[in-house]
Amino acid sequence: MSDEYYDAELEELKRRRLEALLRRQAEEKRRQEELAREAQKQEILRRVMTPEARARLTNVKLVKPELANAVEEYIVSLALSGQLTRIVDEETLKQILYVVDSKSRREFHIRIREKR
Repeated sequence: MSDEYYDAELEELKRRRLEALLRRQAEEKRRQEELAREAQKQEILRRVMTPEARARLTNVKLVKPELANAVEEYIVSLALSGQLTRIVDEETLKQILYVVDSKSRREFHIRIREKR
């Protein structure tokens, strides 16, 4: 076999390794950005919620993680837009949970037909 074949194979290996390295770096950067966003979100929640409300939200997250995440995003968006005028206590959180849960819930209708 010729040196040209080995050179082409070596270049292909180098290219693949470089692509893999770049993919890993991009994935790591994405993970770091995600962690930073989550840390910022948790800091905002700590500032605008009472400890009791945060504890309740943590309990909800264990049972219904999608609902808890939706409520967290809602509270953070209110805080960032300046629409949150007071600290979110446990009663306010219960109201928010109810509203967000009722909006995200789907109604199912089951019809039973008799065979004729």
